[in-house]
Amino acid sequence: MATKQKTRVVNMFITPDSFTSIFKRLRGDRSNYDFSGLTDLRQLLSNEKAKILNIIKNKNPESIYKLSKILGRDFKSVRHDIALLEKFGFIELKSEIKGKRKKLHPVIDIDNLQINISF
Repeated sequence: MATKQKTRVVNMFITPDSFTSIFKRLRGDRSNYDFSGLTDLRQLLSNEKAKILNIIKNKNPESIYKLSKILGRDFKSVRHDIALLEKFGFIELKSEIKGKRKKLHPVIDIDNLQINISF
């Protein structure tokens, strides 16, 4: 049996005096997100966050620490990016206990991203 695809839909409505976008998830508790402008959306979909998603999908790091080492970036900045991606439903952090340590294993939580722009 085929697994159900998880799709994140981004609807952007551009009017002469404002720019708004609403993130909608087809299912789950993260339903609506409002952005004040294109800058916010660009920060969410930046090159660094795209690299994070790519590494998680292809290399499946076992923790955020391992992810930061693969990326060659500071742990704190990677953790901040991960928190934002998790907030908007792009990834999920699965808690695992190894010995006395608790680690968060990042996992991609969507299969598709669809962006619709209306003028």
